[in-house]
Amino acid sequence: MGRMDPVGAQFVEPAYGSRSLADVVPAVSNALGLTLTGRTPTTLVLPEAHAYVVFLVDGLGARLLRRHAHAAPYLSSLLAEAGESGSGTAGVPSTTATSLSSFGTGLTPGVHGLVGFTARVPGTDQLLNHLFWDADVDPLDWQPHPTALADLGAAGATVTVVNKREFEGSGLTLASSRGADFVGADKVGERIAAAVSSSAARPSLTYLYDSDLDWTGHRWGVSSSQWLQQLAMVDAEAEQLREALPPSCRLVVVADHGMVDCPPENRTDVDQHAELLDGVALLGGEARFRHLYCRSGAVDDVLATWREQLGDVAEVLSRSEAIARGWFGPVDAAVLPRLGDVLVACRGDHGIFSSERFGYEQSLVGLHGSLTADEMTIPLLVD
Repeated sequence: MGRMDPVGAQFVEPAYGSRSLADVVPAVSNALGLTLTGRTPTTLVLPEAHAYVVFLVDGLGARLLRRHAHAAPYLSSLLAEAGESGSGTAGVPSTTATSLSSFGTGLTPGVHGLVGFTARVPGTDQLLNHLFWDADVDPLDWQPHPTALADLGAAGATVTVVNKREFEGSGLTLASSRGADFVGADKVGERIAAAVSSSAARPSLTYLYDSDLDWTGHRWGVSSSQWLQQLAMVDAEAEQLREALPPSCRLVVVADHGMVDCPPENRTDVDQHAELLDGVALLGGEARFRHLYCRSGAVDDVLATWREQLGDVAEVLSRSEAIARGWFGPVDAAVLPRLGDVLVACRGDHGIFSSERFGYEQSLVGLHGSLTADEMTIPLLVD
């Protein structure tokens, strides 16, 4: 099925415990002088302050920011000033539902259990879409652990989530950030005003989320003029937010993942290659990171076939191999069957599609989910 371009060949492993998204809220807690009980300590250190605002920009990879610094002078200046300390990593897979859950819970994917864009509901032939929560699954059962945001509130901080109104009470919101006060804000001005108001409390953490850059990248690609224009708007929003906040309040800018453009010639449609579906009972995940749920006794054959057919355009691992690599951190027993029997992580700019099962993915230009540097490396900027 072709050879991979060497660009993007090397994977970036998740920096759990030091500079991953799961470390941000525990580090903020320490910086506020509060302690989250019953959690693995993080080595991430943030400056002491009485108030923090974390601005999470969906889809803003650190390498993308460096590559397009001219479109984002404020954020790129923070990145240049910080050097190597200005970046961290997403978890695996590098996708929104997984990353937002890691941030809000302070837990790794193998513990919080939102292990992809879609994942199998154990004991069924049904996929749960973690963004749209389209299965009859209680989010509090699916993700039963207290969130780090709730624990921070219990420790004495005022904790606020500022997000679009449509996300209030959604399955993903309940799974990832329950326990915080929710403020609905659809426009930039509303978001900034809400953050300024909530950050007046001492001690406090305000979590501000913007999804527009990610949407633009999916629709037009990260090499498009549309994406560059949206990046410029995000940069202006971040700078305006910093100017509106008091100097004593710290601003942290992070992202949930980066993105790569996937050209038509580097797309494998499994429905055009029947051998790839032999032994596969259910196809999950997303185009850059597939979960393959196999029929009984078929795992070894599926592994061999996918490795042979894909060659070096993807890393194809068994579930146990991926866990041994530390991709998901420690894995709870309840989460184990949500992971594919076989995991397929694309290299370079390749994608694994299914025109029959996930036709909507065919229309996307920018994609994410795998472990390349463009997807995994995220900004971790403090101002």
